[in-house]
Amino acid sequence: MTRTPSLLLLGLAAIALQGCIAKTALDIATAPIKVGSKAVDLATTSQSEADEKRGRELRKREEKLGKLERRYRDQREDCEDGSRKACEKARETYQEIERLRPTIPYAPDD
Repeated sequence: MTRTPSLLLLGLAAIALQGCIAKTALDIATAPIKVGSKAVDLATTSQSEADEKRGRELRKREEKLGKLERRYRDQREDCEDGSRKACEKARETYQEIERLRPTIPYAPDD
């Protein structure tokens, strides 16, 4: 008689575990696909991401150009006041401006 409840309990456990086994088998079968698609997502850059990155880089160059132009203006003023050191620094700053300027697209004023 004690055997009947054990067999009944074993049968119920087998039925209850079928869903878990099927889920585990599905997870194992789809794991390579999930890993592969994640790798592709990490390896590729969408067009909008590339545009955002380019925009950030462009803004940084424009900001740097603005700083250089302000520095150059101050150095030119000091140069005109007679500071040779300021004249040398102004020439160096101007060369840096000239190197940076071609990397910034021309935007006509509207």
